[in-house]
Amino acid sequence: MIPTLSIRNPIAVSLGAIAGALCRYYLNLWLPQIFGTGFPYATLLVNLTGSFTIGVISTLAIQQVGFITPEIILLLVVGFLGSYTTFSSYELDSLNLWRGSGWQIAFFYWFGSAVGGFFSLYLGILLAKFFINAHHS
Repeated sequence: MIPTLSIRNPIAVSLGAIAGALCRYYLNLWLPQIFGTGFPYATLLVNLTGSFTIGVISTLAIQQVGFITPEIILLLVVGFLGSYTTFSSYELDSLNLWRGSGWQIAFFYWFGSAVGGFFSLYLGILLAKFFINAHHS
């Protein structure tokens, strides 16, 4: 059976996503102008503030603070933080694994994501270059 979906949920996600994407966009424009381009300051700031924000929101949700409704969680966590940074979700998942499954599983996820992500990025670059070179040959 397909559950009946409220239009409020996709609207909450969409509005949050617009705000999160715009915040990240403007930080990526402004911070290099202030601090230079030799270090990814905007990405670091986004990852740290996103992790902090998901920590606050998830704690309020777990403690069942009244104003943290399911729509607010969708707006802020899925929408805003989903487009602002996925790093915060990665960190929350790591912490939840640590708490629920132990540090070994959490470390495997954390390390595997970081190292696996790096090598996946590199593999994607190599594959794209291969196709570009094959196309130009």
